[in-house]
Amino acid sequence: MKIVVLEKQVPDSTEITVDKKTGALIRDGVPAITNPDDLAGLEAALELKDKNPDTEVVVMTMGLPKAAEMLKEGVAMGADKGVLLTDRVLGGSDTCATSIALAAALKKVGFDLVIAGRQAIDGDTAQVGPQVAQKLGLNQVTYAEEILKVEDGKATIRRLIDGGVETVEAPLPLVITVNG
Repeated sequence: MKIVVLEKQVPDSTEITVDKKTGALIRDGVPAITNPDDLAGLEAALELKDKNPDTEVVVMTMGLPKAAEMLKEGVAMGADKGVLLTDRVLGGSDTCATSIALAAALKKVGFDLVIAGRQAIDGDTAQVGPQVAQKLGLNQVTYAEEILKVEDGKATIRRLIDGGVETVEAPLPLVITVNG
């Protein structure tokens, strides 16, 4: 099984200030970190790899060349390799353009399961994971609390819903977004 974990490098929200005139985030000089929900996605993938040792885990991001450091951290945690999409033309991409680029890269590297964080702390849109699923024509499970198992061509996931938790089963290939 091949799992691709989508990660985003974001500014450390404990270090950000806001420009009082424009209302924009001031990112200059702010350290970059891996989005916390995406780290939860990597942890979920690595737990699956522990249960199924023949599983390959790939971390993928779209960003500046400095995002390669984040991918190296993912490999140090146990991922098998990292994939960085970087090009000036991708700079400033909204969620739609980001999902198009990531979906194209996913088609190229191949996968059985894609795991992404629920949302990024810098945009809070929760759109990229679901848009990637849509662009790839795949089923998706959002707000996952735990991926219970992946076997026999399907995943069993416990997810958060209004008023509680439900357990769902979905066929592979599949996109899952996880809560941090």
